[in-house]
Amino acid sequence: MSRTKKLVFMALLTAISLGIWVLEAQIPPPVPVPGVKLGLASVVTLAAMALLGRKEALAVLLVRVFLACLFAGSFSAILFSLTGGVLSWAVMALTVGLFEERLLWVVSVFGAVAHNAGQLLAAVAVTRTPALFAYGPALLVSAILTGVFTGVAALYLIRALKKRIPKEDPTSR
Repeated sequence: MSRTKKLVFMALLTAISLGIWVLEAQIPPPVPVPGVKLGLASVVTLAAMALLGRKEALAVLLVRVFLACLFAGSFSAILFSLTGGVLSWAVMALTVGLFEERLLWVVSVFGAVAHNAGQLLAAVAVTRTPALFAYGPALLVSAILTGVFTGVAALYLIRALKKRIPKEDPTSR
C-alpha cells in the first residue's frame, strides 16, 4: 500500500472510530457503574493494528481521542481517554502477535482490561480516592465481556476489509 493510500485509509479509520465514539456516547450506560461502556471505537483501533501496524493504530487512536475530547469539551475526558486508550494500545501491541487471527478477541480482552485499569488509575490519581478501586471487579467483568464482543467485531471487520483493500501491484511502480 502506498504512503498516500495508507494515510487516506488511516484517516478513514479515524473518522469511522470517531463516528462510533460519538454514537456510543448517545447510548445509556449498560450498567450503573461509572466507566462501564461498550468501547466500540476500539474495534477500529484493533483493526488498524492488525491491518496497518502498531504505530499506525496508535496514530488513529490519538487523533480520535483528541478530536473526541475536542467535541466533548472536557479536559478530564482527554485525561481518562488517553490514559485508558494508550495503556490499552500498549497491551494490545504487545499481545497481538502472540495469538492467531481467530483469537483476536483474546487480545481485545487484554486491551479492554488495560483500558479500564488505566482509567481507574487516572480516576484514583485525580480524586485521590483509593476507595474507587472498589469498582475494579465490576470493571474487570465488563472488560472481559465487552472485550470479547469488540474483539469478535474487529475480526469480522478485518476479514471484510482484507477482501476490499486492493493488493499493491509491484509492476505498477
